[in-house]
Amino acid sequence: MRENTANILSMLDGFALESNSEIAMSIANDFRKRRIEKNLTREMMAQQSGVPLGTLSRFEQKGLISLKNLISLAVTLGYTSELKGIFSQPKYSTMEELIEIRKNAGRKAAHQKRGTNEKD
Repeated sequence: MRENTANILSMLDGFALESNSEIAMSIANDFRKRRIEKNLTREMMAQQSGVPLGTLSRFEQKGLISLKNLISLAVTLGYTSELKGIFSQPKYSTMEELIEIRKNAGRKAAHQKRGTNEKD
């Protein structure tokens, strides 16, 4: 029984919910690794991308950056397709969600279900 519980917990560990700041720092750390692998200093990266040096430093240290500047950095390092594909595939965790996704495929807007107070 303990072994099964340990296996389940180890599988779920990869699905642990992270905070927005943890996700941002993970992206920033990965960016910094890729920048260094290409032997680019922050100054060089700022010049090539057009992102101000202070903005680049804040991103690497705190994970804070605008989408516009993140796109500029991704383009400079050659990660355009990865960024463009971020929402390209539907995600679901239950069969009900998958059915709802398939039902709504091709719609141009979301609609509130009658009798609910949920917002889009």
